[in-house]
Amino acid sequence: MRDLSGKVIVITGASSGIGAATAVECARAGMKVVLGARRADRLEDVARRVRDAGGEAAIVVGDVTDESNVTDLLDEAVRSFGGFDAVFANAGYGTEMPFTAMTEEDLRTMFEVNFFASVALCREAAHRWMDAERGGHLLLCSSCLSKFTMAYYGVYAATKASQAMVARSMRHELAAHGIEVSSVHPVTTRTEFFEVSAERSGFEPGGSTVPDHAPKAFVQPPERVARAVVKCLRSPRSEVWTSWLVRFASALFTLWPGLQDLVIRRQAAQDRHRHDPRRPTG
Repeated sequence: MRDLSGKVIVITGASSGIGAATAVECARAGMKVVLGARRADRLEDVARRVRDAGGEAAIVVGDVTDESNVTDLLDEAVRSFGGFDAVFANAGYGTEMPFTAMTEEDLRTMFEVNFFASVALCREAAHRWMDAERGGHLLLCSSCLSKFTMAYYGVYAATKASQAMVARSMRHELAAHGIEVSSVHPVTTRTEFFEVSAERSGFEPGGSTVPDHAPKAFVQPPERVARAVVKCLRSPRSEVWTSWLVRFASALFTLWPGLQDLVIRRQAAQDRHRHDPRRPTG
């Protein structure tokens, strides 16, 4: 078990949800936190929560898809705390849309945010650690949908599967440098993720924070994911799951694709009325 006292972690998507909860949990473990996101007011609020939990916080306001954001985040960690020991690439979003309704811009933007931005941050952090001949810990917030998919979430699942595959590869490529790599696979988490997803998908605002098809047994608060992340920071492992039942289901789906098809077919039929299958106009 690693002592996290005084260690520094950089977290993207830190203004709400899993990112904010993880920042507070890291502070309780004695860590210093660099918070990155687009909304300055939300980051200030999370920074106060971090300090109330006994930690120290620095803020970087920016968009993860901006090329300068990676440098800004890591440089702020050096400026405020003398360096960084872990990175949690958590920023991301999803939509609930038929693939045929998504424009080329929709597809590329989701990959830019969910995949390319997270990999760019991890790559630069790894380079800095290797140059300094020291280790560190990279974590990427993937999803349970990296192992299987659901109707109308196919592109989101593809971005998360890409993250998971790169994380698995990096874990072995960077092991000789003392750098740990972990992918995090939350199940349905009660955050603003689904509210934002609904807005981006063109649904009426003010809906549920979780999709209708999500069984209540598989809905978790962000604090549960945060505790699992801190546990992984103390004792690194390749994958972080917050539901063994969903992990087991993903294995069954891999072994028996027909079972996955049965589940998705039912879910698709349940949600079909929400979607217009017309081709995109953009």
